[in-house]
Amino acid sequence: MAFATPDSLALDVKRIAAISLDLDDTLWPIWPTIERAERVLYEWLLREAPKTASLLITPGVLRELREATEKERSDLAHDLSALRRESIRTALKRAHEDPALADPAFEVFFAERQRVTLYDDALPALRWLSERYPLVAISNGNADVHLAGVGRWFRAAFSAREFGSGKPHSAIFRAAAASVGLAPEDVLHVGDDAALDVVGALGAGMQAAWLVRDERPWEHGARPQLIVPDLHALCGALDT
Repeated sequence: MAFATPDSLALDVKRIAAISLDLDDTLWPIWPTIERAERVLYEWLLREAPKTASLLITPGVLRELREATEKERSDLAHDLSALRRESIRTALKRAHEDPALADPAFEVFFAERQRVTLYDDALPALRWLSERYPLVAISNGNADVHLAGVGRWFRAAFSAREFGSGKPHSAIFRAAAASVGLAPEDVLHVGDDAALDVVGALGAGMQAAWLVRDERPWEHGARPQLIVPDLHALCGALDT
């Protein structure tokens, strides 16, 4: 059942003409996917760049390199694919192996990253929602809705990498609304990240639903119009 905090604004269901959806940790859990993709990448490196694989045998080293790359390359903050590729290149250089291997290594990682395992409520909700509203994906990640197997449900998909900036900036939300011929005020955005999804969507003029699959307090000023524990509850809240 959908629930809302006592001081949240009431959801105006009649105003909703489209829905935008976050992807990672909204339709599928992201970290099991990333961890599996990193294992596949490591196995590839064992064959093609064994010195780099040895460097990365310590858990978390590749992630540390990626975070260091993010600090050094702030110009790539919106592009997780480029950050991942450059972190692999850094590891190859550190191990004195061919940095050109970063491109095929990243492709191995990227292909596995698209093999997501949907939450049980995701497909039924996508079917139900897409029969009633045009759906648009908005993600700061590098998932491809078509490669991930959910593209059929979406009219459009916006990624920070392709768009040039991501959530919580208003531009990507407004572009998502415009892609289905609507103003932001006519769109409900649904996502798990309080700051990126909810605060960002509200700032762009959308209504927002916070998807909270675990217990987390709300720690921001502006509040979502709806808080739901899963996508079944979202559909229930809209079925009025």
